[in-house]
Amino acid sequence: MKNIRFDKTGTGEFSKTLHSRVNSYFKERQKNTYGDRRMVLKSIFMLSVFFLPLAAIGSGLVSNTLLLFALYVLSGLGMAGVGMGVMHDAIHGSYSKNSLINKYLGYSMNLIGANASVWRIQHNVLHHTYTNIDHGDDDINAPFFLRFTPNAKHYWIHRFQHIYIWFFYGLSTISWITTKDFVRAFRYKKLGFFKKKGEFNKVLLKIISWKVLYYSYALVLPLIMVPLPAWIVILAFLSMHFVTGICISLVFQTAHIVSETSFPKPNEKGLIESQWISHQFATTSNYAPKSRIFSWLIGGLNYQVEHHLFPNICHVHYRKISKIVSDTAKEFQVPYLVKSSFLKALVDHVKMLRQLGKA
Repeated sequence: MKNIRFDKTGTGEFSKTLHSRVNSYFKERQKNTYGDRRMVLKSIFMLSVFFLPLAAIGSGLVSNTLLLFALYVLSGLGMAGVGMGVMHDAIHGSYSKNSLINKYLGYSMNLIGANASVWRIQHNVLHHTYTNIDHGDDDINAPFFLRFTPNAKHYWIHRFQHIYIWFFYGLSTISWITTKDFVRAFRYKKLGFFKKKGEFNKVLLKIISWKVLYYSYALVLPLIMVPLPAWIVILAFLSMHFVTGICISLVFQTAHIVSETSFPKPNEKGLIESQWISHQFATTSNYAPKSRIFSWLIGGLNYQVEHHLFPNICHVHYRKISKIVSDTAKEFQVPYLVKSSFLKALVDHVKMLRQLGKA
């Protein structure tokens, strides 16, 4: 990855105005930017939906195949909820003003089989800084059979990616709990992360330790306790992750890989010819802004524009500040991308995948 930079010329008046108005919103209402009791209740709910079905499975009381699959799938929905509505804010440091609370709730990422340290680099650093930039944003740096940007190399197989993509979206968290964290940890080390002496070895040890813990209660214990053939238990376990993978992939991908978003390419000097804030508006799209229940379930990630501009603000505030962001963008004639529903965003995502597969 070359040293990618953003244009810093200009007055930056739009950025100053936007941040001033958002800060005034919180100051005038005497609110802080962190989570509140709504986050506590959501955390209890999502963690319960994830852990309670696994506890029931591990108790040995489940002997019906259909019930086993139902409990694992329910746990998969809880896993997605923990990822989008608890862990996400915690690792961004926006869950609480107490850094220890953010740290320990961030470990919920580890409890669902992935690794918080690796994800922090992938998401907080690379995705948020270099959104939709090939070789910069690790969310679009995909295997050769997937093409998420027009700047990536095209292969003939891409013409079918809008058909087979669903299978690989479903496999995404299975990849996380097996190889992805290790592959990316080594890659990030080469990119200059984990510089402190012994840090990389500690990261590897933590990845292994957390995964052993996760497999112990999510798969090994059920294999021991459930009076059904092992292959049925393993298939049910995989179905849990398939549901989680589909949920998480679609929520994140429909915010960036759609027809209206751009995929800027740095010049030969590594310069992106726009300011960072303008880049975020150009590469990110909201959807379903009026759907409060849906927004609650996915951790406010339908307000992806607000999240990219203010990742240090908890998602429970996004709906309110979105009006400030959209009005300010309109005033400064900055495009503010939004789809009225998740279905429209999803349809457009498929359309974009087909387009990327043709050229």
